[in-house]
Amino acid sequence: MSPDVFLALLVFSFVSSVTPGPNNFMLLASGVNFGFRRTIPHMLGIAGGFASLLLAVGFGLGAVLTAVPGLHTVLKVAGGAYLLYLAWRIAMSRALGEAGNGKAEPMTFLEAAAFQWVNPKAWVMALTAMAVYTDPAAPFLTVFLVAFAFVIVNFPSVSVWAGFGVALRGFLADPVRLKWFNIAMGIALAATLWPMLR
Repeated sequence: MSPDVFLALLVFSFVSSVTPGPNNFMLLASGVNFGFRRTIPHMLGIAGGFASLLLAVGFGLGAVLTAVPGLHTVLKVAGGAYLLYLAWRIAMSRALGEAGNGKAEPMTFLEAAAFQWVNPKAWVMALTAMAVYTDPAAPFLTVFLVAFAFVIVNFPSVSVWAGFGVALRGFLADPVRLKWFNIAMGIALAATLWPMLR
């Protein structure tokens, strides 16, 4: 992979990672409700889960989905249902989470990593990146380079959204504001399904 192609890949990785989508809306809500430190496992789970999805797509899962369209439909339905469940959880959250309060908890590393496998935006990003930036003449190297590019760009990109949430914590300490913020975030997360349903 030439340096200019790798630079283009980094730009693609950044733009697709930092733009609004299910992960970033959940991180914004998590930053507000739990703070930055307690959201770190969620951010790391996104990076790790997406890297594993990229490698799987690059090493053949994308071809399987093309060959078996029914499997793609199952993933879409499962992903959509889980995304609606997460949207509901966010929308119903009513108090800022503090460690040890026994109430809502932030998403764990494993939950966030597993979510990448049913996240519609993650699939589009992975399939696009592998189709555009890998080279059939050097498949293993270029698949790993694509995954590496996303690993180094993804965590800083998604951290911005959790940081925005933390910046809003003081303003949203008011229970009424927090309630409406969480409802808005739940609706925004559910709305990310629209492109998948068209």
